[in-house]
Amino acid sequence: MLEPKQVTEMLRNRGFKVTPQRLAVYETLSKTTEHPNAETIYNQLQPTYPTMSLATVYKTLDILNEIGLVQVLNVGEESFRYDANTSAHPHVRCMQCGRVDDIMDVDDRSFMRKVAEKTEYDLVGRQFYFYGTCPACQKKQKGVQ
Repeated sequence: MLEPKQVTEMLRNRGFKVTPQRLAVYETLSKTTEHPNAETIYNQLQPTYPTMSLATVYKTLDILNEIGLVQVLNVGEESFRYDANTSAHPHVRCMQCGRVDDIMDVDDRSFMRKVAEKTEYDLVGRQFYFYGTCPACQKKQKGVQ
């Protein structure tokens, strides 16, 4: 993840104001792998930034996405999730508890080639989502604590 100075530079280069709230939203996202939604980020930052609105969090996330600092995940819920890891990687969502995890080190190049060949599209990106039951929920279902 980027240092605050790098984030500041990226915001300024794209014509956006640098505010403590914007830096805090990015920092919060960059320090977690939990893929929070905007409300979760807002609730985490509320004690430190009591005057910050939920609308500010949403606007900041839109800006961070626009300049390539976060990716937006649509894992089939009512709200989007956000990830500061912008590398191309799939995600898996637990259908029981809603947990979302990264799937790293999966080589999907051959699949991408097949899709490009079948569709004749010039592919520029992708997002893969998998759904299932996480290990913790599996244990709960089996009655193991």
